[in-house]
Amino acid sequence: MLSFLQRLLGNNNAKEIKKMRAIADYINEIEPNYVKLSDANLVAKTDEFKRRLQKGETLDDILPEAFAVVREASKRVLGMRHFDVQLIGGICLHRGNIAEMRTGEGKTLVATLPVYLNALTGNGVHVVTVNDYLATRDSEQMGRLYNFLGLSTGLIVANLDFNQRKEAYACDITYGTNNEFGFDYLRDNMVSDVSQMVQRPLNYAIVDEVDSILIDEARTPLIISGPGQRSTDNYYKLAKIVPHLVKDEDYTIDEKQKTIAPTDSGIAKVEKMLGVENLYDTENIELNHLLGASLRAYAMMHRDTDYVVKDGEVVIVDEFTGRLMFGRRYSDGLHQAIEAKEGLKVERESQTLASVTFQNYFRMYKKLAGMTGTAKTEEKEFIDIYGLEVLPIPPNKPLARVDLPDQIFKTKAAKYRAVVRNAVERHQTGQPILIGTTSITQSEELSDMLL
Repeated sequence: MLSFLQRLLGNNNAKEIKKMRAIADYINEIEPNYVKLSDANLVAKTDEFKRRLQKGETLDDILPEAFAVVREASKRVLGMRHFDVQLIGGICLHRGNIAEMRTGEGKTLVATLPVYLNALTGNGVHVVTVNDYLATRDSEQMGRLYNFLGLSTGLIVANLDFNQRKEAYACDITYGTNNEFGFDYLRDNMVSDVSQMVQRPLNYAIVDEVDSILIDEARTPLIISGPGQRSTDNYYKLAKIVPHLVKDEDYTIDEKQKTIAPTDSGIAKVEKMLGVENLYDTENIELNHLLGASLRAYAMMHRDTDYVVKDGEVVIVDEFTGRLMFGRRYSDGLHQAIEAKEGLKVERESQTLASVTFQNYFRMYKKLAGMTGTAKTEEKEFIDIYGLEVLPIPPNKPLARVDLPDQIFKTKAAKYRAVVRNAVERHQTGQPILIGTTSITQSEELSDMLL
């Protein structure tokens, strides 16, 4: 029935692709006009486009010509010519949608088209990547193209001072990570004078690996903290008490919601061990709060999975990348509770001065777009939360890779055995294999099984 209705009414994605392909065909028609231009005349097109925009033309009006200029400049500077499907992907991004493009289809090059076009307004364009390496690589490589065309390119990475950040944000195009953009926004909202802000109004952003940043990490809070006044002694007391509590008897864990709560019997045990009459009395509010943090640290936060102990400090492990997040601390007393659990010096707790989630931050952009290889499965969330539609872009050539269906296993042990068996079989044929895990512990377990 579904396939019949699609044939009857037409597939909406196919219709959109058909309209965009017509624009790509027009860009191909006018391409010879730009091939004939000298470098100087090609570069002069940037100022011409800016003048036309000031006179009332829209970005959509100049899109075909601007894309043709970028394509020709890319051939001369980077040695890469955009395929027609990359032009379609660029149109999709310019219109504020998500371009779903398979791995290897050149999303980095695709982004240069809408980035150049939207940078012509002078209001700034942000290209958001998932780590400093990609931000640095893309800004350097694609920056050659933008600089050739007369546009400035900036890079936001860790350890930049105020002047360097302000200069980077003043550029026509700014590359950086979601974390850096978010923290700069928070710092800007804590200053006492506009001159102390580094960011301009949030105009247009293209988010790479958009499903990871806008869905997986969407509600991850970015927090700027200051020193608090709470004593650290109670963390040590509770760190000795919570190991005596019994799961499902003295406390319960909701694995799905990632919450933990003491039961009545657990509260009674803690009151007796602390020597307090009622943990819910007003004067014991702090102890009650710390009990929750200590329980979570003991029962839910696992060493070498959620964090590692390095040089006498608790270092958070990024749950999405497995990288160590030096300088970051858990909030609401959790970090202190872990330090007490591990027998380390408990640093004085901090208080939250400013906080924002990625979801709320990126919704503040005037126009937002994204690209990834996997977005269609989260399309409803993208539409409901961000108003972003997902458009699958066809590959330049028929796909040679076979995307096999997911395999579901009843237990973790069964899954690991299957992974090891598959790895051994492929190794015997000389084929390399990459095994991705979400924690150091998982990597070590699989490594031991492969020995």
